[in-house]
Amino acid sequence: MDFLKLVALDDIDLGILSAHLQDAVVKVGDLAFEPSNRRFAVACNRFVWENETRRGFLKKTPHERRRSILHFDRVQHVRAAGINRGRPDDVLSLLALNFIPAEETPTGVVELIFSGDAALRLDVECIEARLTDLGAAWETPSRPRHDV
Repeated sequence: MDFLKLVALDDIDLGILSAHLQDAVVKVGDLAFEPSNRRFAVACNRFVWENETRRGFLKKTPHERRRSILHFDRVQHVRAAGINRGRPDDVLSLLALNFIPAEETPTGVVELIFSGDAALRLDVECIEARLTDLGAAWETPSRPRHDV
């Protein structure tokens, strides 16, 4: 088993995390901000995009998802749009992570953009994020698609 363990310390690294997290599904109840620790965490079921490059005409590997945790340190404030914290079982689909630098870098805003016009904005001192797989993968019958 290849468990993913990635760290992001700048916007380029964050782009790599974003690629691995595209189409991850998240329950609203699995979003957690710990102000005293200045940490924001997201437990999710991410689609294993890195295995899709191994799928070929001769080797039909199944599509997979893995339980993963994404957390950001040095978070000062969290704002949400289009997310109802009173509905913890609602499911969000993560589309992308973005960084908007402030005038005084390395501070800025990390955006978590979800489908359905939902988003989170994390005011951060700097980018300090980790993505870690928590366990074995499981098969999923379909591959996420986006009509462009």
